[in-house]
Amino acid sequence: MPDDELSEVVRQRLRGLRQARGWSLDVLAARCDLSPSTLSRIETGPRRIDLDQLVALARALGTTIDHLVEPVDDADVIIRPVQHTEAGLTTWMLSRDPAERGGTHVAKMRITAERRTGPEHLSVHPGREWFTVISGTALLHLGERQIRVETGEAAEFSTMIPHSIAALDGPVEILTMFDREGERAHSA
Repeated sequence: MPDDELSEVVRQRLRGLRQARGWSLDVLAARCDLSPSTLSRIETGPRRIDLDQLVALARALGTTIDHLVEPVDDADVIIRPVQHTEAGLTTWMLSRDPAERGGTHVAKMRITAERRTGPEHLSVHPGREWFTVISGTALLHLGERQIRVETGEAAEFSTMIPHSIAALDGPVEILTMFDREGERAHSA
């Protein structure tokens, strides 16, 4: 990314963070020992941003220099999920590093009748799981209960309850979110 483009992105981020906090130029300027006019020129572009100013602004805004200067391109937006297939279950991971989202994974799953779902295939692990049915009907085995979850409906449950998700009356596609413990269980 050319320097001019990066400078404009940094300026937009500074202005956006200030406005998101509801701060005026005067308030932010006081927090980082700059004059309001200098801060205004930094945000609008005529003034070059010095490294010491960027450090002070990042600190005052509760962020890091890395976040302010992070490049903007399609690689940081587009995820190209890799398909993982086993008997009756195809999974596409739709998230990157879960540590950035508090340990949450997002995945699309396609479940067919071939998936083993009897009592011996129920899993238990710390955490919570949430899913919504994109198409078809899911059968959620949750302890002794069997719960139908139709297209457009969602379910959320403690993963400390023995559980599994099966397809009912044909394939089912779900979008699911689960924590790190759930990721280990789903990939095992």
